[in-house]
Amino acid sequence: MAGRTRPHAGAMRLSHLGLPVRDARRSLRFYERYFGFDPATARHYEDGTVIVRNADGFDLALHAVREVGPPPDFLHFGFRLDEPEQVRALLARMRADGVGIGEDYDEPAYVAFKCADPDGHRVETYWEPEA
Repeated sequence: MAGRTRPHAGAMRLSHLGLPVRDARRSLRFYERYFGFDPATARHYEDGTVIVRNADGFDLALHAVREVGPPPDFLHFGFRLDEPEQVRALLARMRADGVGIGEDYDEPAYVAFKCADPDGHRVETYWEPEA
């Protein structure tokens, strides 16, 4: 991109995601159980928001609202795992627990599935070889 400058000199990384949820405690349990967010890190705010962190330092901000509308078709976020068997194991666990599973793939270079969290947010879990 000729003529454009970088806005900063250091590395930039995505560090948090805010989600509207009907019940922050229920969502916190979901993300703790399946995606490793640590409830000991949870900070509760007067407006009903709960911010919780995972082992990678990523913060999930769960903001309490009355209703959560349906997301657009493609909207989702994902968690990358190190091994395809980790994806398969989580998929099996979630199916056994009755979590709503959407599409899933098990190919030699891509193992993935999407599930719905308690508010219908689509969450992808995947593995693919490093580029």
